[in-house]
Amino acid sequence: MPETTAALVVAAGRGSRMAQDGSATPKQYRTIAGAPILSHTLNALGNHPGISRILTVIHADDAEAYRDATSQLEIGTAEKLFPPVIGGKTRQQSVFNGLTALEPHEFSHVLIHDAARPFLTGDVLNRIIKALHSGNQGVLAAVPVVDTLKRQTSGQDQLETVDRSNLFAAQTPQAFQLSRILAAHRAAAGADRFDFTDDTSLAEWHGMVITLSDGDPANFKITTPADMIRAEQQASFFKMTANLTPAPTLADLQDVRTGIGYDVHAFEDGEEVILGGISIPHDKTLKGHSDADVVLHAITDATLGAIGDGDIGQHFPPSDPKWKGAASDQFQIDAVRRVRDLGGRIAHIDVTVVCEAPKIGPHREAMRKSIAEICGLSFARVSVKATTSEKLGFTGRKEGIAALASVTVRLPLNEDE
Repeated sequence: MPETTAALVVAAGRGSRMAQDGSATPKQYRTIAGAPILSHTLNALGNHPGISRILTVIHADDAEAYRDATSQLEIGTAEKLFPPVIGGKTRQQSVFNGLTALEPHEFSHVLIHDAARPFLTGDVLNRIIKALHSGNQGVLAAVPVVDTLKRQTSGQDQLETVDRSNLFAAQTPQAFQLSRILAAHRAAAGADRFDFTDDTSLAEWHGMVITLSDGDPANFKITTPADMIRAEQQASFFKMTANLTPAPTLADLQDVRTGIGYDVHAFEDGEEVILGGISIPHDKTLKGHSDADVVLHAITDATLGAIGDGDIGQHFPPSDPKWKGAASDQFQIDAVRRVRDLGGRIAHIDVTVVCEAPKIGPHREAMRKSIAEICGLSFARVSVKATTSEKLGFTGRKEGIAALASVTVRLPLNEDE
């Protein structure tokens, strides 16, 4: 089974310590930097190419708050979301519910993260995922304890200094082989043990070996009203919603692949055609289950072909009513996400439109700009050409439009393939 990593975000808590300020809003839905804390947390995870999908565990009363928080996500993060699942009475039970929901998808690894830790960097995630893929059973993000520690024995005034050598403060994500941590949770439930406060303590109880990975002091858990003040201050210089893992340069991606796509749609009565994501006035429209954007459909097939990931009909079947009238840009956005999940980038797109009418020339630059924006490319890396078929065939008879696309994708070189 290929190594794939899901993120499980625990967002079912009520945050009783936060309620000291008189507000009943759970902390994960409170706002910092203009968006709910949960939105920042999900974006920090969703922007990392090593995380394939995200599942959030929420409280049964929070469906509306969750919808509001996820409506503010970046496109790439929103595409990775599974529907949320409802949590249990304790954090342990909520995680168990989430792991059980992930099991049918057969991920090799899972990162379990607190919703109230939005200041998660790509460097922390890079280290954890690398340690996971090196064969470790479990990985804990942690930071060394730097403060002097004191212990006061109950009923005694005398303080005792605790040796802080080799002491670490646990953070999240806590990451595991999915099958192992799910088995540990099942064993704990079978033993009627529901008292574990984090997943590494449960994993250790079950005999798993946990490896430490460098965390980040900025990755603190928002718990009290005072933490909200600190978080708002920290957010002023911490760009949480940006992609925290720099995209690899094209020079670093030595595996160059090319995909070819072809699509055709017939005309029917209408007033416009959608090509390359833009509307072009015409006395006909293109017939199709979605918006019938023949240009984006060809580009999507070419992108999927370059990475060997099926075709547009496989991922967005026209038999599914969900895609009726859908804008085709979301098909290509999903294909771009699939390239990104492999650690790659699209390097160039070349598309040829075949039709007698409408005239493509006046709209060429707008189409290039639209395609570039959809794919996250510079304008110079998109080419749009047009030709006729010399009045031959269905395009020559003005019965429809055809498009051919070539997409160049660059991926990390894996010499073992």
